[in-house]
Amino acid sequence: MAENHIVTLCTVPDKKAGERIARALVEERLAACVNIVPGVASFYRWEGKVEEASEQLLVIKTAAERFEAVKARIKALHPYDVPEIIAIPITAGNREYLDWITDSIKS
Repeated sequence: MAENHIVTLCTVPDKKAGERIARALVEERLAACVNIVPGVASFYRWEGKVEEASEQLLVIKTAAERFEAVKARIKALHPYDVPEIIAIPITAGNREYLDWITDSIKS
């Protein structure tokens, strides 16, 4: 079963911020893998105005019990006042890949 695994999504303003967060999460075994997806067009309301920004999306694979630590680490490294940090449960997947996630984040 895959209920222990999650994908966490986080947008960042640029490649440098994304790489800094991705490297820290993987090196610290908080995530097994972080994909950086460039060219994300974001539209959102901020301080009463509709804004538009070019961002990059981090796709973070980890275990549910690591979410709070992942969130704290992202917040410590992220340049935004209110970074997007949301988790989505993985409900099914390739068993070998899910086992690899588990093994990759073991201390």
